This record gives sequence, C-alpha cells and structure tokens, in this order.
Amino acid sequence: MALGALRPSPLVEQATEHLREQITGGEWAVGTKLPGETTLAKSLGVGRSTVREALRALAGAGLVQARQGAGVFVIATKPKEDWATQLRQAVITDVYEVRMLVEVEAAQLAAQRRTDDDIAALHGALARRRDAANGGNAEFVEADIALHEAVVVAAHNPVLTGLFTEFVPVLQRRLLDLVELLSLRSDNPNHGDEGHAVLINAVVRGDAEAAGHALRDELKQTLALLHSL
Repeated sequence: MALGALRPSPLVEQATEHLREQITGGEWAVGTKLPGETTLAKSLGVGRSTVREALRALAGAGLVQARQGAGVFVIATKPKEDWATQLRQAVITDVYEVRMLVEVEAAQLAAQRRTDDDIAALHGALARRRDAANGGNAEFVEADIALHEAVVVAAHNPVLTGLFTEFVPVLQRRLLDLVELLSLRSDNPNHGDEGHAVLINAVVRGDAEAAGHALRDELKQTLALLHSL
C-alpha cells in the first residue's frame, strides 16, 4: 500500500498521523496485521526507527498491539480517550462524586500536615474569596477553586494535588454554569462563605474530622443542586 513519502521533520509525528489515518479511515480493519517495519519505512520514506516510534505511539493510543513473534496488529479503529478528554466529557455529578472522595481525604490530611506557610496560604485564599464576592461570577468561581486548591496543597501529597489539578478546568466551567443558571449569588454575593470559613478554621487548628465533615457537607450541597437541575 503506497502511503506517500513524508516531508522532513518532525518525522515521527507525521508517520504516526499517516498510519493513524489508515487505521481510523478503515484501510486496516481490526485484526489486520500491519506490514513489517521495513515495508512501512519504505512506503513512508523514513527509517525503521521512526516507524518503530510511530507504532509505539499508536499502541499508546490503543490502536495497535505488538504480538511477540507474530507482528503488529490493529486492535481498534478509534483511539482511546485520555484522562483529560474523559473528564471534559464526563457528567458533572460523576465528577463531583470523585471530587468528594479526593478532597475530603485531602482536607483531613491537610489538617494533620499543614505548615505555617500553608496556614498563611489558607487564610489568604479565604480572604481572596471574600474579596472576589465583590466581582463577577467568573472571578468568584476562580477564587473559590483556588481556596480548595490551597487545602489540597496543604495535604502535601503530590498525587492528590495532581488529581485535583486535572479537575480544575472542568470544575471552573461547570461551577460557573451552575452559579449563573441558579443565580446562586443573587441574594448573597459571597455564597458559601460560612462553610468555607468552617473548613479553613478546622484545617488550621488541626481538626481532621471537622475538616473532612465541613468539606463533605459543602460538596454534598452542591451535588444536590446539580441533581436538581
């Protein structure tokens, strides 16, 4: 099958895209054994090492699989979605259920591990959330998420911090939609201040149980609002 010679650099990306198009376009069906590296390299006008890297990228995308002694076979015609894509497409109530698991544990750990710097950051985040109450919805939601991020950071667990960071783009967009759709700040521009103050104070004084309880209550209330839509 003639695929057409490629332009110089970046060859691996080009080779990967050409091979991906053959698979997703139906030229190579599921179960098909791909031509050997030498054949592919000749068709694409690249070296075998470039083909090898391209096949590795396709394997990472869930499109092909190397079988020892048999060759490389097509196992799917649609790339698997990465974590960020899955989050963007997820139902917000599902995201919130997972967020609750992550953040409640983080709040409890933060109460046990917070440092003087963390305490200063937490107080600062609460103050900025209160200041943002004087601004628009986007500014307020951003400050709200920043406060939650400060709590997660105070847990001093890079995995929890990484998980929360993945949630941020989805949370920011969906929370803004929620605030505007339900006019949550129409009566109280600083919506949720009391609960956030309870959370921060619990973390600062080192009360893990109270911190977890405060955050769980807040997220449950938001989840209930989401279910009501």
